[in-house]
Amino acid sequence: MAHDRVRSPVVSDPHPESGPLTHEPLNILALLAGGVIGVTLFQRLGLGSVLGYLVAGLVIGPWGLGMFTEGEDLLHFAELGVVFLLFLIGIELKPARLWLMRKDVFGLGSAQLGLTGLALAGLAWLFGLAPGAAVIVGFGLALSSTAIGLQLLADRGEFGRRHGRAAFGILLFQDLAVVPLLVLVSLLAPGKGSETWQESMGHVALALGAIAAVIAAGHLLLGTLYRAVAGAHNQEVFAALSVLIVLGVASLMETVGLSMAMGAFLAGLMMADSEFRHQIMADIEPFRGFLLGLFFMAVGMSIDVGAAVDNGLLVAGLVAGLLVLKGLILFGLGWGLNVGRDNGMRLAVLLCQGGEFGFVLFTLATQTALIDTKTSQLLILVISLTMALTPVMVKLLPFLLPRTPERALAALGPRANDAAPGTGGHVIIAGYGRVGQTIVRMLEAAGVSYRALDLHAQRVAQAREAGQDVFYGDASRAEVLRAAGLDGSRAVIITLDQPEAAERATAAVRRLHPEIPVFARARDPSHVAELVRHGVTGSVAEALESSLQLGAMFLRDTGDHAPDAVQSLVESLRDECTATGRSIPPRAPIRPKSPTDKPAEGGTGAEPRSTAPRTDRAAAATQRRYPAPQR
Repeated sequence: MAHDRVRSPVVSDPHPESGPLTHEPLNILALLAGGVIGVTLFQRLGLGSVLGYLVAGLVIGPWGLGMFTEGEDLLHFAELGVVFLLFLIGIELKPARLWLMRKDVFGLGSAQLGLTGLALAGLAWLFGLAPGAAVIVGFGLALSSTAIGLQLLADRGEFGRRHGRAAFGILLFQDLAVVPLLVLVSLLAPGKGSETWQESMGHVALALGAIAAVIAAGHLLLGTLYRAVAGAHNQEVFAALSVLIVLGVASLMETVGLSMAMGAFLAGLMMADSEFRHQIMADIEPFRGFLLGLFFMAVGMSIDVGAAVDNGLLVAGLVAGLLVLKGLILFGLGWGLNVGRDNGMRLAVLLCQGGEFGFVLFTLATQTALIDTKTSQLLILVISLTMALTPVMVKLLPFLLPRTPERALAALGPRANDAAPGTGGHVIIAGYGRVGQTIVRMLEAAGVSYRALDLHAQRVAQAREAGQDVFYGDASRAEVLRAAGLDGSRAVIITLDQPEAAERATAAVRRLHPEIPVFARARDPSHVAELVRHGVTGSVAEALESSLQLGAMFLRDTGDHAPDAVQSLVESLRDECTATGRSIPPRAPIRPKSPTDKPAEGGTGAEPRSTAPRTDRAAAATQRRYPAPQR
């Protein structure tokens, strides 16, 4: 390993028991600066954040500036990022979602992993690895990078294209296969064969019992526990509870001989149908992002550059061989399973690299003595280089598929969510108070799908008992909106009663998706004007509307005014208030709406009145439409 040749400076350390994060504050600054600079630079180059983290770790590691001479302690700590990633994968895996994608996930995904894993395992065995080690190496290299694949699809807006859906299905199946592969590493580790049959069955029974206990406890206790904490209305404590549950279940699984990643995956599955899952995902995401970034930096530190230089031809051959073999299998499967020839090539280039979970598998395989350290370092180096080459290959792909723009667009295939404007997707309702509940009933009656968010746990629980699609979550946070499916929504309706929260929610939606229609409840006309500045499509002032409707009710009830005249007066008042952004002074003259009025351009759902001069003809029309009350 690289750090074996540079370990001597650490011997004189006065605190040898401390890890790399505690040697000097300068090390922490180096980690943060390296991550910020590396990710920013590589994202500007269009090469992705993962490669930025890897290169940053390489620069500040033993083979660069030498600020870290030991990467194992940091790597062990940063593996918590993988734990949180598995948790988020578990919490997103609902049975209904898997069923809709069953052909891509279980058909294409299983074929890719099975064929590629067996082919690579056979080659590894021919190169002299033991059968158990060859299986782990083969299937570890068969995995692709979820982080790189999904990020490239998102950057290029190709999630809904045919090759994008196929890639997502394959990556999803690979994520499902990670946990069994982690278990397989433990089963194939040297020394397991010396155990008696009874001991092996005892370990299996203990693991299964722990899994059953976790699942049972999750269904019985988690909902009650989260409702109790949510009732305190303290978001920091709520987030701490989520982290505690993830790490607690992960540690329990590690205690019974399974991996922490499997425990986190189970914890995610337990919460997949919870009304709190959107808020939980938003709370966990920052931990996952930060720790996973540290994980990639630690991997970069552990890359043995000396081995790459000493074995340049071998490394180059392994990198090229992995890219070509995986690419050919992916291309063949895509072409043969109705993905299409060109889309099959796109799929091959997108997923032919090694994956970040290969780091986890090979690190664990080294710890259990299934493969030696030199082999593990070589494999991690190969994976890192293939990950680094993927963004470059994706950029070069259009030159391999020269087409006119029209033919290129047709070759991509239809989007999964292509539909006429306003006909597809669900509606997100921010706030499930009285206004939100009324809107939900209207949408249900109209057959429009929705997803509501609210921060009152008891209200959410009651709604879910009634079969309504309501979740616990802070709708003013962009992470919660994204977790609730903002990307695939047709509109957002904001019914929050706090003006600041409504404005934050509007701003969050506009940052993520400027094109999505946003309709918002406002407190008064001045709040309408503020929401308009934040970009709402339409807004209604509750104080204004209640006043107008009460006044109109009285005028109709007296019978002194014609219904159409009352309605015209209501519309004029509404337009006047919207135009001025304030309530009308009590003695201000009101001009009833005239048929000659033209709607203002760029309205916000309640159009400002026309400001044209009032003519004698319009005044006469007003007298005819608003006769004096009968006495």
